[in-house]
Amino acid sequence: MGSAKNTSNASRKARIEEMRRAERARDRRGRALIITLSAVVVAALGVGGFFLFSRADDDSGSKDDAKDWPKYKVTEGGEKVWGKLGRTHVTKDVDYPMTPPVGGDHHQAWMNCNGDVYEKELREVNAVHSLEHGAVWVTYNDKAKPADVKKLAAKVRATPYSLMSPVEDQKDPVMLTAWAHQRTVSGADDPKVKEFFSTYVQGKQTPEPGAACTSGLAQ
Repeated sequence: MGSAKNTSNASRKARIEEMRRAERARDRRGRALIITLSAVVVAALGVGGFFLFSRADDDSGSKDDAKDWPKYKVTEGGEKVWGKLGRTHVTKDVDYPMTPPVGGDHHQAWMNCNGDVYEKELREVNAVHSLEHGAVWVTYNDKAKPADVKKLAAKVRATPYSLMSPVEDQKDPVMLTAWAHQRTVSGADDPKVKEFFSTYVQGKQTPEPGAACTSGLAQ
């Protein structure tokens, strides 16, 4: 009788232990499943976040990247020189990163630059096209001395492939610009004026040498 009871107790204990092992196994599988699912979710969120971040970066940088502006270098003489600039014809204004612009995408119509002196500010996308044709663009703001403005205007009128106009937002009183080149001068008598004209009027920097500086816009 005692032997049968012991056998029954042993069997019950064995079943209980088997049930506990099964329960522990289920717990382990459950934990493993939760860990796996969590890892999948985290990975998905990470990938999604990466694409969202990348998209945000693309969107925020698209405006500047589209222009693809190279950084300029400054020569020993104080002249700023840019690398290769875009030359696509556009119908809208361009947000140039410097004032006045030194090149880049521009309108298909150029400003007349056969020694033309303008009394009002020019539309930048048209003046840039003149630079593409090899013109030197003389600009000034209200801080320029009237005597310097008068002398520079006379020089421009005597020089084919040049033009002149006011640009109130420019940093310095008098500036000279050619395609991918720009410098500030102290005034009309600054020796750098003659040097700039000699070098860049139809100079080596000209993307379209010999292109017309007449039959364009006259404001």
